[in-house]
Amino acid sequence: MVSKLLDEFEHKIEDITVIPSRGGVFEVIANDDLIYSKKATGEHAEYEDVAAPLRDKLAAV
Repeated sequence: MVSKLLDEFEHKIEDITVIPSRGGVFEVIANDDLIYSKKATGEHAEYEDVAAPLRDKLAAV
């Protein structure tokens, strides 16, 4: 998923940091705002679950 995000947003994001975790936690944070949380939804993210709110976040900047 990181490579797809970089492909789509390469000119709009400065960097992506991937931090390994335990317990099935998968969270995406942009500018200190939570974009997606597997812990909150209980579901593994599909690409659009992350990309759509990230598009909205970047459009507002």
